[in-house]
Amino acid sequence: MARIRVGLVFGGCSGEHDVSIASAQAIAGALAQGDNGDRYQLVPLYIDKQGGWHGVDQAQSILTSGLPLVEGASPSPTQRLPQLDQTIDIWFPVLHGPNGEDGTVQGLLTLLGQPFVGSGVLGSALGMDKIAMKMAFAQAGLPQVRYLAVSRHQVWSDPCVFPKLCDRIEAELGYPCFVKPANLGSSVGIAKVSDRPGLEAALDSAASYDRRLIVEAGVTAREVECAVLGNDQPRPSVVGEITFQSDFYDYETKYTSGRADLMIPAPLPTAIAEKVQEMAVAAFAAIDGAGIARVDFFYLEATGELLINEINTMPGFTATSMYPLLWQATGTNFPELVHQLIQLGFERGARSD
Repeated sequence: MARIRVGLVFGGCSGEHDVSIASAQAIAGALAQGDNGDRYQLVPLYIDKQGGWHGVDQAQSILTSGLPLVEGASPSPTQRLPQLDQTIDIWFPVLHGPNGEDGTVQGLLTLLGQPFVGSGVLGSALGMDKIAMKMAFAQAGLPQVRYLAVSRHQVWSDPCVFPKLCDRIEAELGYPCFVKPANLGSSVGIAKVSDRPGLEAALDSAASYDRRLIVEAGVTAREVECAVLGNDQPRPSVVGEITFQSDFYDYETKYTSGRADLMIPAPLPTAIAEKVQEMAVAAFAAIDGAGIARVDFFYLEATGELLINEINTMPGFTATSMYPLLWQATGTNFPELVHQLIQLGFERGARSD
């Protein structure tokens, strides 16, 4: 029987390019292990940091080296709107952040009638935009931290508007608070602020990354996460917890070895862990998620409250990332997890809607 050809798309023109390469390496390895080696044939495609698509030979070279392509160091890429290989049976877009995890590539594949792993256009877009995400969560009745949506225009407008914006943030959210671009992942552009000068600087910085910003009230809480797997009947993993010594879970802490510790399963009361799992599935449904997601929460231990933080529709996928580790602890190893995600992609692609 012919093996299923899996188009593994990775790289991308976002700040999470290197993370995508690492995730793709892990998935490529899983596709070659055990039964997967008989089931699947890997067809890698690489998107460079400028948005050019590169074919199998260049993509395999990147997977082997683990290093991003240096501009001008290789033959010219294909066009920015590529002619995708029609012999691919299913696509696995392991792209993190804007221009890949936000519904753009999902829209391209949907337009071409190609099945793929993960959420569709709606789920991906909602999962990427923190403001739209929080609106969907609110509609589903999921508790969240207090927040305000802000536009770049408000930050970079005339001198009369910006001070009033800062006044409102101080009055409604107070300090500390977090300023974030609405559409970037991996903590890029995020700042924790505790005074007016810090707030002004953080808003200006975040506005340089995105035209949509969000400001959230700070809370003293434990950070716990739950993985979700499935389509119309998703199931949650065990719950994990992240601990770290830095002021918050910033980019450097997230991607520097030894800066953060993962506890799986999290040392939580049974009722709290079950509530996290229930809310994770509800969040997945609220954005119309498919296949894969990791949902992050704040657990306010002093009061017993659980607040949903965000959902990630294409979380980091290395062998040491939280998503596969949560499923490993739940009883599904890495190669089997990749297999199930591909099958879920076929299932979703076969639906008439």
